[in-house]
Amino acid sequence: MSAAEDSLHRRIRADVQGRILSGEWPPGHKVPAEHELMAAYGCSRMTVSKALGALADAGLIVRRRRAGSFVAHPKIHSAVLDIPDIAAEVTARGQAYGYELMSRALRPAREAEAEALDLDPGAEVLALRCLHRAGGRPFALEERLINVAAAPQALDADFAETPPGTWLLHHVPWTEAEHRISAASAGPAARVLDVPATTACLVLERKTWRAGDRITQVRLTFPGEAYDLVARFTPSRT
Repeated sequence: MSAAEDSLHRRIRADVQGRILSGEWPPGHKVPAEHELMAAYGCSRMTVSKALGALADAGLIVRRRRAGSFVAHPKIHSAVLDIPDIAAEVTARGQAYGYELMSRALRPAREAEAEALDLDPGAEVLALRCLHRAGGRPFALEERLINVAAAPQALDADFAETPPGTWLLHHVPWTEAEHRISAASAGPAARVLDVPATTACLVLERKTWRAGDRITQVRLTFPGEAYDLVARFTPSRT
């Protein structure tokens, strides 16, 4: 591959990556076919294939034989444990899933929130408080902040019908995630979870980024008896 072709493959990769990370092409979106990209950039099939191959290696697209290339859905796992979509997990357990949006507010971020989301003081966030149920019983209290500058499409989402975690997984790509797991008493969440204030709870806190921009942070509080964490490991190779 000549220097010109190498430079062009990098340009194609950057253009496609930019559309994915900006949210212009959401998960599941079909990437233009190789012959379309060849015509658009005036290049060879090998140049296009190299660009798409690099994007597939980075986990941003999935290439399917005869079907084409598609924007990849974010993986719902971390290197340490699986934390799937709550609705899908409850259903997989064979229990009826229920959901309630308790509050939704577009407001300036408070000082601690702005610091946690790495935002300028007063930047707008979408604050959501939701209750997930399993088999008719409270399963998790979700307290979430979404950085609307990073995910402006969230402003039009109907979170009264779709849980924010489910919506984000299907509409907003992310490139990095961090989980924090702790134990705490139910405290102020006791009334919503319908448990005594001293009940032991599992607290999962998750932050996600897209190309360096913080998308969301969420705090999920589960009554201890309702949730457990299971992870399978293999020996690391030296």
